[in-house]
Amino acid sequence: FLVHKSSSFLVPRVSPSSRRRLAPAAGATSLKMSSTSKESIAAPVARRDEKGFVLAGKLPPSDPGYWADGERSKPSIRQSAGSAEALLDPPVRISDPYGWMRDEDRTDREVLDHLEKENAYTERLTSRLGELRGNLYDEMVAAIKETDYTVPTAREDGYLYYSRTFAGKSYKSYCRAPLADNENWIETAGKWDGSADSPVLTGEVAYLDVNRLAEGRKYCAPGAIEPSPPNAEGVSEFVAYTVDFSGNEVTELFVKNVATGEIVDHDPDLETYGDVRWGADDRTLFYAKMDEQKRPDRLYRRIIGSDGPDELLYREDDELYWVGLSKSFDGEFLFVSSGSKETSETHFLDLKDPDAKLQCVAKRRKKVLYYVDHRAGNWYITTNVGGTPNMQLMVSEAVADSEDRWRDVALGDEKLFDGGYDRSIDALKSFRSHSVATGREGGLPQVWVISYDDETSANVKSFVRLEFDEDAFDVGLGTNLRNAADSVVVSYSSLVTPSSSIEIPLDAPTDAEARTVLKEQEVAGYDKSQYACERVTVRSRDGETEIPVSIVYRADTMDQVRKGATVPTHLYGYGSYGHCMEASFSITRRALLDRGMVYVIAHVRGGGEMGRQWYEEPKGAKYLCKKNTFNDFVDVARWLTEDRKITTPEQLSCEGRSAGGLLIGASVNQAPELFRAALLGVPFVDVVPTMIDASIPLTIVEWEEWGNPNEEKYHQYMMEYSPINNVRPGARYPSCLLTGGLHDPRVQYWEPSKLAAEIRHQSDSETSGPVCIKIDMAAGHFSASDRYKYLRELAFDYAFLLDQLGLAE
Repeated sequence: FLVHKSSSFLVPRVSPSSRRRLAPAAGATSLKMSSTSKESIAAPVARRDEKGFVLAGKLPPSDPGYWADGERSKPSIRQSAGSAEALLDPPVRISDPYGWMRDEDRTDREVLDHLEKENAYTERLTSRLGELRGNLYDEMVAAIKETDYTVPTAREDGYLYYSRTFAGKSYKSYCRAPLADNENWIETAGKWDGSADSPVLTGEVAYLDVNRLAEGRKYCAPGAIEPSPPNAEGVSEFVAYTVDFSGNEVTELFVKNVATGEIVDHDPDLETYGDVRWGADDRTLFYAKMDEQKRPDRLYRRIIGSDGPDELLYREDDELYWVGLSKSFDGEFLFVSSGSKETSETHFLDLKDPDAKLQCVAKRRKKVLYYVDHRAGNWYITTNVGGTPNMQLMVSEAVADSEDRWRDVALGDEKLFDGGYDRSIDALKSFRSHSVATGREGGLPQVWVISYDDETSANVKSFVRLEFDEDAFDVGLGTNLRNAADSVVVSYSSLVTPSSSIEIPLDAPTDAEARTVLKEQEVAGYDKSQYACERVTVRSRDGETEIPVSIVYRADTMDQVRKGATVPTHLYGYGSYGHCMEASFSITRRALLDRGMVYVIAHVRGGGEMGRQWYEEPKGAKYLCKKNTFNDFVDVARWLTEDRKITTPEQLSCEGRSAGGLLIGASVNQAPELFRAALLGVPFVDVVPTMIDASIPLTIVEWEEWGNPNEEKYHQYMMEYSPINNVRPGARYPSCLLTGGLHDPRVQYWEPSKLAAEIRHQSDSETSGPVCIKIDMAAGHFSASDRYKYLRELAFDYAFLLDQLGLAE
């Protein structure tokens, strides 16, 4: 789908049905400017301290910022321990007139009053959109199957595991049923009457109802949910789970007896990172704890029922590295990973040996990433060792300090994944008889099946890629819980095809007749023939890079464009960390499409759509080439308005979340005249002031993504794109809606608050659109945990957007 050469496709379609449109055909809509921007409602005026500043670079001991604590016992960190770059000396002063908005405790009355005024202003300004918000919400809810279930999946304990949702209830209920009573679960589930009171499968038991956990709480987000290993009777007696009750990503750990409902283990004072894994038995748990910067840095072993303290097994002192834990798919090893964005190291614990100690798979080497799986006495390693542009697949005996034993996984003389530009591997899951790899080829997500000579061999017998009928799609692994399974479940969708779970035999992965569609996403009122999509590439301003672009729309909307009309268009982007914005199906996107909008995804550099080279230096968008992300996005916007002529600047909106909010902030600063409206969700926009200060959570680990503005090498470059530092005085800015969560540890609430104040102060108030902020006072980075509240928030965002584009009516 995302390849270098330009091409496009249209899904075959028939004439639109007679179903009543929610709005006139896009080409026939006369653009009505929102009256929101002209209403005489005064925005809050934030106190501006012109003397406020932060210092970048090397601080003298006499400076209050030199010390990390009030006792002046520990200097603040200004760069990573291994950095050889020079600090700015003397330090450079950076204006920070709204720095007073930062309150780590979330208790400062002036700050809270300001946020409440901002929320009140936004509500007053948009209150007349209440009916539209209600309609959008009703449409979204009507499109989903509220009472539903996920694909039941067998574990080694003899149960099928799945989750259920119920109409009117906000959270999932996690269930299981005996496999012996449901050998043909598809047939059994097919007889379910669709009601909330009836079991989907015979013998169904709800072992964790999140709706009950959420009672009386404003926020409830489960983390890990792990049934225990079978006991001596072969029964998984317990479930361990973690829950975040505040949105700050700090979780509590619980262990519940499934049969009785009793909480058999819980320490309310124990704060964990969110992940938990069982050991070889149902009494041993492993979990991670965090330091003051919310960095997971320690691994503990906990024995349920023991009076002794939990055992510290591993501690990572380098602030660049995060600790994570996982188990091999065969359950034989616990893996403890410690990684930065460029270097990683993994230790293993043999769960079969009660006296085993942690050992290192391969010692860390600068700028070498590797990830480990286990099968039949061998490590299977995905790595960029040797500086390859993409990850390779290698194998070695499952021993400690194995780096000198790594060898390529090959079929004959052909390496399966050589780390080159054409084919990349992201992850590997090893079943007993096969391995299944996920990655990218030709710009598309792909899945490959690797078969071996036998269950104990590492010799590759065949290597095949799964093929699908559509030219463009999103595919990845579904839920697979049994190492001994003879099939793999994948999840598949496209821009116009709802998601489905497909079971594929590992011994016959290319046999389309042998595939079984286990479950398809049901979308009420959706007629695929009324929609179409394209894939195109847009030449960037450098004259050589082709930017992949995904476009989806109603067929009758594009008919208007072909007749010469322009239509409202929404441009979405992300472009950081090597993460891909896949061309997948979205139920909620229909709310825009059915009102005559075109939806566009710009797969800008900084993502991983074209492999890691799309992300890494020298031609990706990291460190000193980060501006490629913003340039690509603006280039796509210009192409939409000037070359393809789908839309005009007065009909074009844009959106990004988190690091995607940085994309929107920098792009709007670069070309504010290109956009009518912008949505910035939990946006990382206070880039330089944030990245200077190592006391802010995530700052240190992010130095390997953006660079460190305390250092001479990166300071000026980052200053040139940091949104808060580049708002254009006197410019006409689009209407902006910025959202945040008071308890967000990833992008602090003050970032959108400061940018909104700066835009209002600097931009031309006569020609610019309104700037609104909506801070959720009970949420964190990932918005509402309540599915209905999430849809209400999305309806709020879309109503703002539609109003600014003249589609509110």
